[in-house]
This record gives sequence, structure tokens and C-alpha cells, in this order.
Amino acid sequence: MKKKLIINVRLNEWEMRGPNNNIPYTPDEIADDAYECYQAGANLVHVHARGPNGEKSHSPEVYAEITHKIRERCDILIHTTLGNVYLEGDAKTRIKHVEAAMPDIATIDIGSTNMDKFDRPTMQFETTKQLYANTIESCMYFANIMKEIGVKPSLGLWNVSFMRTAGVFLDLGLLDSPALAIIPLSGGDLIAGHDATPDGLRAFFHAEPSNDRLQWCVCSKYANIFPMAAVAIAHGQHVAPGLGDYQYPELGCPTNAELTHRIANMARDMDREIATPAELRQMLNMPAQPRAVASAAQ
Repeated sequence: MKKKLIINVRLNEWEMRGPNNNIPYTPDEIADDAYECYQAGANLVHVHARGPNGEKSHSPEVYAEITHKIRERCDILIHTTLGNVYLEGDAKTRIKHVEAAMPDIATIDIGSTNMDKFDRPTMQFETTKQLYANTIESCMYFANIMKEIGVKPSLGLWNVSFMRTAGVFLDLGLLDSPALAIIPLSGGDLIAGHDATPDGLRAFFHAEPSNDRLQWCVCSKYANIFPMAAVAIAHGQHVAPGLGDYQYPELGCPTNAELTHRIANMARDMDREIATPAELRQMLNMPAQPRAVASAAQ
């Protein structure tokens, strides 16, 4: 029996509106967008806190508000960022918003990489100091804290060495099996990860941990995800589309829910059913839905 599909919609990341104006900024917009994606078939949403004009926010209070408002609407699982390169400080500072918001899932980018963008037409780097530093010590700390508070990690796998590290963390018992991960492929002017192509994704396959201990979703930053989505679905893995990574002008600047609907249809055409949020919890050996959601449903 084929595994049911995870659709983890990356609602907003740090992308600003334009040309697509459907990127949600405020907690209410994020919660409304999450609900529309849920209705379209998504079982998980990845969120970044933003200000009213789209500015970056790392406020624990805003993250808590987002989590609360999504859970008022539906039982879709909530996946928050750990801050990416824009949230500096020690490990304790970087995880404060996760402890405050108590999402179902939070990111651990399980290695370090350069996040500088390269403008090919001018043959110049836009920046030269955007190091996203994640030491093994800090990743171990994040994993232990998340296990203590009951938040499932989602590992960011920017290249094959990250995938290998994920296997080591599983071997050490720092992660519960099956672990969850996301593979961010790099298009446009971002060169931090593998190319946003089917071959760029397939390069990870040889390093996957054995015995189905890792469930991963592919996302495609600054590039259309659909060619890689087909590869992931055929490989028995999962998909993370969203306007947070790419605005899809070639598709007429759709909403996140419209992207979700397209991925769901693709999966069904390829004979993969979509997991419900409750089924996703079972797939990942996670506890039942949070009490706030259960109470609201009664």
C-alpha cells in the first residue's frame, strides 16, 4: 500500500508581495490562508511571522497568535520556522518563539550553508556574509528541547551532507523515527542548495537513511516546483509548495490554495492519496491533535 502524501504548504517565508499579492502577512491573513489550503487538501502549513507590511518578525507573541488563530479554524498541522539566517543569537534565543507558540512541528536546519545570492547577469554577489550557521551542538540542543516540549522537528536538508547528518541523529536517538525533513532546492539567484531540477533532487536519494526512517518533502525556492514534485511523488515522498518560495507568475499568480489543489490533483493522477491531518499525525508517530483544537471541535 502506497504511503499517503504530505502537502506542507509554505505560506509566506520572507517573500514580499509582487507580482503575486496573495502572500499572507498578518496572523489573520495567515490563518485564513491556512484554512483555505486545508480545504484544498493540505495537511500541514509552514509559517513565518510577518509585520503588517510584510516586514520580518521573530516575535514569540506573534507566532503564538498565528498558532492560536489557525487552530481555531481547523486541525491542519502547523510548522514554524526556526528563523533562518535572519535570526541571530544563541540557541536559547533562536528557539524562544517555538516554545511560546507550541506548533506541531518546527524547523531544524541540520547544518551550515552560505545564503548569499548571486546575480548572474551582472556576475556579482548581492551579499557576501550571509552565513547560516548551525553547529552540531546547537542542532542537538534544538532536537532535545523539541523532544522535551513535544514539538516534532522538521530537518532542513540543503545538501547531501545534511541528509547524512540526519541519519546520524536518527542513529543516536536524537530524533524519533520516522523523522520529518524538507529538501529546499535552489533556483534563481540562490545557490545555497542543489539545483531546482529533478536531477538536483535525485542527488539526495543515495544518502537517504535506511528502513524508511525519514519522510521528506521537496520545496523549490525561486523556481517552479512541479517538475520536482512529480519526482518526489513517484519516489514515495512528499511535496512542500507555496508562495513563500516562488510567486508563480507563469500560472497567473495563484493563491496558496490553488497551488495546493494542483499538487493534490497531480498526486491523485499518480495514484497517491492525500493524508488527512489525523492520518499525518499517525504517519509521523505524533500525538493526537492539541487540546485547543479538540475542544473547538466539540
